[in-house]
Amino acid sequence: MTVLTDRLIAPGATRAEITLGFGVATCGAAGAAALAVRAQHPWFAVAVIAVLAFDLFGGAVVNAMGSAKRWYHRPGRHAGHHLAFVAIHIQPFLLAWVLPAFSWPAAATVYALPLIAAVVVTATPAPMRRPVAFAVTTLGLLAITGLLTVPAEVGWFAPVLMIKLLLAHLLPEDTA
Repeated sequence: MTVLTDRLIAPGATRAEITLGFGVATCGAAGAAALAVRAQHPWFAVAVIAVLAFDLFGGAVVNAMGSAKRWYHRPGRHAGHHLAFVAIHIQPFLLAWVLPAFSWPAAATVYALPLIAAVVVTATPAPMRRPVAFAVTTLGLLAITGLLTVPAEVGWFAPVLMIKLLLAHLLPEDTA
């Protein structure tokens, strides 16, 4: 299990971190699957939604943990690593693929806004990075939730994605 937890959480994750990370991931997946079933989506869409939710809900919590902060912000890591981490999160396109009501333009917007915001955050001087991350996240959520129409059963998707990437992943451990 160490190899799995090292990969999904971080090397040196504590038992409490592992339990919390997998617990929230499982609850998020179950809740999202229940919403998808209630919306009468086909089993394949429900399965994809559940896997995406497992990753996003778990990742939002895991990326905020001390072990993950130490791992992702260890010496030698730089903005390029963090931007690549954000860029590989193509989940909005997977959601559009299985849910026709989650349009491709919506997917592109939900993908692009966190990526643009991540560029802003990583380009910000360190003393202002945390408040800027919160600023771009809240403004991005205003744009996404106010301008996009997405199915109610996946209304959680963009906010949790942005929390995972912009607030949990990009920000190093606060040592103050």
